[in-house]
Amino acid sequence: MAKNSQPIMKRCRALGISPAVLGYTGNSKRESNRNPGPQRRAKKSEYALQLAEKQKVKFVYGVLEKQFRAYYEKAARMKGNTGEELMSLLERRLDNVVYRLGLAGTRREARQLVNHGHFTVNGKRVNIPSYLVKAGDVVAVGDKSRSNARFKKLVEDDAFAPTPKWLEKAKNAPLEGKVIALPARDDIDFDVAVNLIVELYSK
Repeated sequence: MAKNSQPIMKRCRALGISPAVLGYTGNSKRESNRNPGPQRRAKKSEYALQLAEKQKVKFVYGVLEKQFRAYYEKAARMKGNTGEELMSLLERRLDNVVYRLGLAGTRREARQLVNHGHFTVNGKRVNIPSYLVKAGDVVAVGDKSRSNARFKKLVEDDAFAPTPKWLEKAKNAPLEGKVIALPARDDIDFDVAVNLIVELYSK
């Protein structure tokens, strides 16, 4: 399986996104004024703007080009707005759902936890990060994984992040959540000009 090993903070600065979008808080390095580069930057071309938006979304969700294009082509075949359908598909990835339910600190951690078989969907173990959930699905930490120190500490500290409105945390089962609706455009937690991505692929 291909692995994205780009440096987090450096890539965030290059793409103009906050590390908080990826689940990282604080800066791992101090800001430096050394070698700040030219103060005046050339105006970006239309293609450069389109490419930057695509790279941003790929980086946030940890998806490489081949898979990202497959998502776009699937979205293009759907009845709704292609850009909105694309973002909905990315949000429905199991690793993203685990992250959004607060069961992992970052999407990268969520992807690793899913790969290791710690989660179930509707009671069946799923170890595919790209698995697409649908409305009504119940995502939970597997029974055998609940004794894992990482999940026990999560429950003890009650350190769960707020969930988006399309997901619902079980009140009496903190390691479980339900997909109550499909994610919409306003559920995306970062700014993205998805129309530029559609324009890029439509050429």
